[in-house]
Amino acid sequence: MALELSLASASASPPAGWLAPPPPLAPPGKEQQVAGVGILLQISMLVLSFVLGHVLRRHRFYYLPEASASLLIGLVVGGLANISNTETNTRTWFNFHEEFFFLFLLPPIIFQSGFSLSPKPFFANFGAIVTFAILGTFIASVVTGVLVYLGGLTFLMYKLPLVECLMFGALISATDPVTVLSIFQELGSDVNLYALVFGESVLNDAMAISLYRTMSSVRSHAAAGENFFMMILQFLETFVGSMSSGVGVGFISALLFKYAGLDVDNLQNLECCLFVLFPYFSYMLAEGLGLSGIVSILFTGMVMKHYTFSNLSDNSQRFVSAFFHLLSSLAETFVFIYMGFDIAMEEHSWSHVGFIFFSIVSLKVLFFQKNNTNCGL
Repeated sequence: MALELSLASASASPPAGWLAPPPPLAPPGKEQQVAGVGILLQISMLVLSFVLGHVLRRHRFYYLPEASASLLIGLVVGGLANISNTETNTRTWFNFHEEFFFLFLLPPIIFQSGFSLSPKPFFANFGAIVTFAILGTFIASVVTGVLVYLGGLTFLMYKLPLVECLMFGALISATDPVTVLSIFQELGSDVNLYALVFGESVLNDAMAISLYRTMSSVRSHAAAGENFFMMILQFLETFVGSMSSGVGVGFISALLFKYAGLDVDNLQNLECCLFVLFPYFSYMLAEGLGLSGIVSILFTGMVMKHYTFSNLSDNSQRFVSAFFHLLSSLAETFVFIYMGFDIAMEEHSWSHVGFIFFSIVSLKVLFFQKNNTNCGL
């Protein structure tokens, strides 16, 4: 398909030396109007998503999680926009931008995950949580990638390089048990069980993202003949370095708020501003050092909740808790809407349905093996 598109574009290209005319300029005020329509549509989908999520929770309809509902809203609106031939300028407001996702949407989600952990049950089960999240996610990623690769070797599906299969395994190895956790809360399940499930789901996100970036680096450097085990060592160095960076920034914030005397009424604004800035400082510091900002901001959130949060005034504690929860909810909902809209607007090739089918079979095999061995994958 890509070759056919390349040939088609080459045959339709103008003669050499011919300069294409510049695109017509938008009339004055047109760009602002298009931007307003795009932002209005995004806000409308967010409002609809939150209302639908409230209705699902109120009626205890667990068959459709809130994340799936947001994804469906994006799919429906994107499909309608595609059918109605929405203007290209409006579509650009919904194009996936990697920088926007990693710099603005993902950090508050990951920070809130670490910040919302209950310290005592989490650290009481820290060994089991780390084992399930890091070792379990790594095994799940590798096994899934290898099964998909073997499916390609046996001509059951489209054959991909091993590194790309491992990248695919890393992408789908992370879990998000939101519905399970909500049921746990309603049933009043054991605190340790809740901490295990929630803590593992928090850490495996950071682990999966780091693993995906490592596999992407392996693919880009494979032609240079770099050793695969050196890349694994680089991954471990990045993960440990990012964790150390996040913990260090968290302890610095704790010392600052403990000895600077900011917990007074007339300094509440300064106190909240500093608290909000430290997570992004941790994220950007790690990214600037070539580390993983996701891992760094996750551990910053854990340390700041355990040590820094207690040094805030009562009003500031209430504010920062509500602020990060609000920011995380908006970002997470927007991500799923973003995904649904992008899926509907993009042109897809259905020539590799076998890849989808065999991937689902591989996941079922992995899930069955996990239940039989009880290894916590």
